[in-house]
Amino acid sequence: MGRDKALLALGGRQLIEHALDKLRVLGFSPLIAGSRPDLAHFAPAISDNFPNAGPLGGIEAVLAATNTEQNLFLPVDLPWLPVELLRWIIDRAEITNAVATVPRLQGRPQPLCAIYSTALLPHLRAALAAGDAKVMHAVERAANATSLRIDSFDVESIAAAQSWGQPIPLHRWFENINTPADFEKAALQHSARIH
Repeated sequence: MGRDKALLALGGRQLIEHALDKLRVLGFSPLIAGSRPDLAHFAPAISDNFPNAGPLGGIEAVLAATNTEQNLFLPVDLPWLPVELLRWIIDRAEITNAVATVPRLQGRPQPLCAIYSTALLPHLRAALAAGDAKVMHAVERAANATSLRIDSFDVESIAAAQSWGQPIPLHRWFENINTPADFEKAALQHSARIH
């Protein structure tokens, strides 16, 4: 991206504010994962125990710091993801009590927007210590090692069965903002939705 994604403004609000607002609407007191004390004025920040380990390092840090068994993770760069889907994921995780609840879109797992259990913590730590920082790989290995269940589901099936009335097409819900071009496109689309 070349600049801090969390602080990019979309529709007059920074991406981090969009993400935290969704979590607060769901009744959570969110935490910010990653070594980002500069973001602590938005919400409490949890420093990584494994620096430079990417998203898996943030997931491990939050699971190590929380008292809650099941924890919802949401990256800052998914501005189109509807709160209704997050609520549905939470409800599903409560029913299945799986070690991980991971949505799939077009058959591809979306492990950065998922619910993870603290039961994964020792296995994620072991993966990070071994230099394996790929989220889905580490979660699958942890589940296999412990015979714990990962619950994956197709977002398309869930969205088709719901009446959420989302103005954003389903194929865009998991569009990341990773490049300046992605951000420019998102800003234009956000502006078009308002007018």
